[in-house]
Amino acid sequence: MAPATGDSPAAVALEGVGRAYGERVALRDVTFALPEGATVAVFGANGAGKTTLLRILATLLRPHAGTATVLGALLPREAWKARGRLGLLGHEPLLYRDLSARENLRYHARLHRVEPARADALLERVGLAARADDPVRTLSRGMAQRAAICRAVLHEPALLLLDEPLANLDPGGAAAVAPLIGSGTRVLISHDVEQGLAEADWVLGLRAGRQALWAPRPQVTVADVRGLYA
Repeated sequence: MAPATGDSPAAVALEGVGRAYGERVALRDVTFALPEGATVAVFGANGAGKTTLLRILATLLRPHAGTATVLGALLPREAWKARGRLGLLGHEPLLYRDLSARENLRYHARLHRVEPARADALLERVGLAARADDPVRTLSRGMAQRAAICRAVLHEPALLLLDEPLANLDPGGAAAVAPLIGSGTRVLISHDVEQGLAEADWVLGLRAGRQALWAPRPQVTVADVRGLYA
């Protein structure tokens, strides 16, 4: 399956990418190219390789086969060029539990040379101002998710890597974070077929570590995606 990018340069380009954990193959021969400014929704059953793919793109795992380029950086050799331009939201919030949400965000602001006022503004936008100085361990899962989203977008990354970003959020929380994660170049893992498709420009389907679907959104039906889970 050849990559397709249209007229835009590729923000992410994979060619024959594979990854194994010992004898278990998690990804095999994944090939696609995502244009700058576009969103790819990634679908697949549990164990299909979605999280492994996201961790490779986040430079947290090395591919064992093929080539991967993220924001013009060849992985893993040039991973350092991409890391500061990525925003990652995984299953875990990646926050220090004994620090407050404000302390966590200000710490990341220093790492990325971002003004601390932006951290405060983001917490206000997602409705956490009243709990901003409480330890993260005292926050509900939904509140921690909102703080994690603030961390992921704090430095205005060129590429957002999102694993179920609306997990644990009530409708009000989802509405609060939507403007922060709803645009730009994104790789979005979702189990909500309708919502994921509504967000997507491109669709990637994985089945047992193999690429089963890669197509522009208008060519993909709900039935196509649901078939990945059969």
